[in-house]
Amino acid sequence: MKITAAVLYEPNRHFELKQLDLAPPQTGEVLVKVAAAGVCHSDWHLATGATAHNLPVVAGHEGAGIVEVVGDGVTTIQPGDHVALNWAPNCGTCFYCVHDRPSLCDTYIDPIWDGTMMDGTTRLSENGQPVYHYSATACFAEYTVVPQECCIPLDKRIPLPIAALIGCAVTTGVGAVINTAQVKPGSSVAVFGAGGVGLSIIMGAKLAGAKQIIAIDQNESKRAIAESFGATDTLLASADVVTTIRAMTAGRGADYTFEAIGLPAVQELCLEAVRPGGLVVLTGLAPMGSNTNLPGSVIVRQEKTVTGSYYGSMHPARDFPLYGELYLQNKLDLDRLVSQTYSLSQINEAYQAMLNGNLARGVILFGSLGLSVQRS
Repeated sequence: MKITAAVLYEPNRHFELKQLDLAPPQTGEVLVKVAAAGVCHSDWHLATGATAHNLPVVAGHEGAGIVEVVGDGVTTIQPGDHVALNWAPNCGTCFYCVHDRPSLCDTYIDPIWDGTMMDGTTRLSENGQPVYHYSATACFAEYTVVPQECCIPLDKRIPLPIAALIGCAVTTGVGAVINTAQVKPGSSVAVFGAGGVGLSIIMGAKLAGAKQIIAIDQNESKRAIAESFGATDTLLASADVVTTIRAMTAGRGADYTFEAIGLPAVQELCLEAVRPGGLVVLTGLAPMGSNTNLPGSVIVRQEKTVTGSYYGSMHPARDFPLYGELYLQNKLDLDRLVSQTYSLSQINEAYQAMLNGNLARGVILFGSLGLSVQRS
């Protein structure tokens, strides 16, 4: 079938709208009509070259839509299902899956980074030449073919733009708090970065019962946004931000610090800002090849713990529906997270707005499927 998709042909170029060929789903695969796709910084790393990937590629990993066709052997999904796309599919049988760490599943690593399906081929092509799939989802397109493990059915009362955000920002941020850090009620939390993931961390910290939630961002406009999501205090990034955080936390530092940007310098600040015995959680994806200087003597003497949180240490079949249910119960204010919507033809405009730093999350909508609906 012919589809319209946003294609990246080489680093440091804009996304280009192109007509591509999309082959039907093969065994274990699903055709999804895309309804919404989030504007996430991880896709921008492709455009800048910070993330190396086979090109040309259709990006987009934070998406949701409606299942249209299922291939042979698909048992968990059926046509008509509303699904959030899971960009870290898990097999359920590898070492990490059976040890309850499905976000680290190693079965899909090679094909995901190769930009192919499990058989080593692509379903996307242009003039007979392969076009690669980013993160197994490639949802900056009208339709996408994905492994069935990428499709997580959700309650149809959840608007599809919200389902898209559950597919990345919400799960990454809320999961970092609930699953990775297991933040305790009454604790203090500092969040560096108030984009889609950072705001989701703030929501997660509020849900976990944190008493003090300090949001730090370089953009003045993000202070009011962070407060609306539950931050008790907001700070502009500055040279003395660590001193200020310590002064706000009885001179010790925060119990937990979260880095939601992916910058080594900010990761280092998180270590300085956490109290002795506290936990640093790195959720932002730093550029490939970058290094972070975390002094071992400080980590040892002050018993500070530093951990990564990949995709919120999630279990998709458990966590996606859980966050959807919390949304329906008004315990996660995900409507507020969608601050601007765009058509696919406006994708470069959407990324410029993201880079300007004035939004919570931009979302690309695909026709009437992406329209929000009222919760019942």
